[in-house]
Amino acid sequence: MLFQLKHPLDVMTDLTEFITSKNNTAILVSLDLGGSGKQSLEELHQLAISDRLTVAAVVEGKRLRPDPATYVGSGKIDEIHQILSQTNASLVIFNHDLSPIQQRNLTERLQCHVIDRTSLILDIFAQRAKSREGKLQVELAQLEHLASRLVRGWTHLERQKGGIGLRGPGETQLETDRRLLAKRVKFLKEKLIKVQRQRKVQRRSRQRAKVMSVSIVGYTNAGKSTLFNSLTCAQAYAADQLFATLDTTTRKLFIPNSGYLVISDTVGFIRELPHTLVAAFRATLEETVQADMLLHVVDATSPCRKEQIAEVNKLLKEIGAEAIPQILILNKIDRAESSRTASYVRDEYGRITCIQLSARTGEGLEFIRQALAEAIAQNSVSLRESFLEVGRVSDGSATAFLEREKGLNYHGIK
Repeated sequence: MLFQLKHPLDVMTDLTEFITSKNNTAILVSLDLGGSGKQSLEELHQLAISDRLTVAAVVEGKRLRPDPATYVGSGKIDEIHQILSQTNASLVIFNHDLSPIQQRNLTERLQCHVIDRTSLILDIFAQRAKSREGKLQVELAQLEHLASRLVRGWTHLERQKGGIGLRGPGETQLETDRRLLAKRVKFLKEKLIKVQRQRKVQRRSRQRAKVMSVSIVGYTNAGKSTLFNSLTCAQAYAADQLFATLDTTTRKLFIPNSGYLVISDTVGFIRELPHTLVAAFRATLEETVQADMLLHVVDATSPCRKEQIAEVNKLLKEIGAEAIPQILILNKIDRAESSRTASYVRDEYGRITCIQLSARTGEGLEFIRQALAEAIAQNSVSLRESFLEVGRVSDGSATAFLEREKGLNYHGIK
């Protein structure tokens, strides 16, 4: 993003103000470098729509490797320039991560605003963030993404300017902006550390009460918020768009004959999710890392659901949540072309591992409650077994304690 940094606080709104201006027509550019280009391009189109943009044209190409200066070749630049003239579009979005020098060169050659996939996702997050925590995390991600653009992309700022109280002797505009940005990043990180502490206190109180924690995870627009609302009767925002939910929502859920658990609706994942976002959202993603169980929601009607499952598992591994037990939720069976009925599958140990349902119609929700009831029972047994193994109390007092819990008899536990 090539916008001038008047103050780090202004960074968060510059691109949003540009996109929501009068001309919000964009051209999408995608190169096939031997990967899953079609699915990625379709996602970019959905991201652009989610960001309230009108897509005027899509430019595709094929290369063995990106051009180091402009990512695409000179012929493709001429093609994009011609389409810009025909459509009067004001924005070009690349379906790839651009280096600062590539972004600057493309902006100069095309004489219009050029952004990459990461910048588009960051802008969507900036618009959807509602809570104070979410806004802090998005601003931190944007500033850290912008930091690399200060190094090479801003050669027009490498000059001295006068300024009272802003810069020392001989300090350039670039150095001033870099210093202001670093100061703001430090401030945001300190604020987010406090948020992490608050969340840790909340989790500790739940752990003391032995309340099971469940997180709903999955690819964006798989129906996580709809499932959350159906289970908890909450009013969390749900829409058929990418990243409709950004802020984590947590509710108590009562399972008949089993008790209460805490369930959280988390931010959706997507292919090539910016690392700056993953790092900035550590406080939010910590809810997933500390969960006792994950409900991995998948759009059963998506033709690339296997790739989406793999991408979510890859990101779960990146944040350290790959070892948490999962139940795969195949959602949206009401939209499937072939008639599907709600059902579930057990593994060789008798545990429910996969459920087919429709969060919108409610068909199959009873199977989730059944799976959670079994998980609560198993979690209680595990806690009690570990409690007995620690040996802090005598066998007699431990047995009495266990029998008081829900009226169950655990004399057989060794």
